[in-house]
Amino acid sequence: MKAQEKTDQVTPEVRERVQSSFDRQGLMTHLGARLTRIEPGRVHITLPSRPEVTQQNGYVHAGATSAIADSAGGYAAFTLFPDDTSVLTVEYKINLLAPAEGDHVEAVGTVLKPGRTLTVCNLEVFAVRDGERKLVATGQQTLICVPKRPDQ
Repeated sequence: MKAQEKTDQVTPEVRERVQSSFDRQGLMTHLGARLTRIEPGRVHITLPSRPEVTQQNGYVHAGATSAIADSAGGYAAFTLFPDDTSVLTVEYKINLLAPAEGDHVEAVGTVLKPGRTLTVCNLEVFAVRDGERKLVATGQQTLICVPKRPDQ
């Protein structure tokens, strides 16, 4: 079943599995990122703009932008994976379209093509200032479902 055909709610078990895995990511904790939306095949991650995640001109660093995009896509895929599996990124490409400046940045990962082994996701990152969103990065990602290796 395609992600678009699923309901817009994940089960409490999937929500807990995704949140628990996210909470164990040292980089996301270090950056101050947080999960803000979990749906079947779609995840949002928000990163507040602060000096520790910026580059020399005050924009959110491309490394931080790319990291939250990678995690958003990974967890979007993970919402569709069986319980006894784990997720790993196989590859991703990101295009930086504009400087990421604002109150925060928000990465949105959306499953384009789910699969038993490989899943492809669309990645978008928006800079948000005073509630207005501006697309600052876009990309695509391939993830692998690692069987019989629960993400614990």
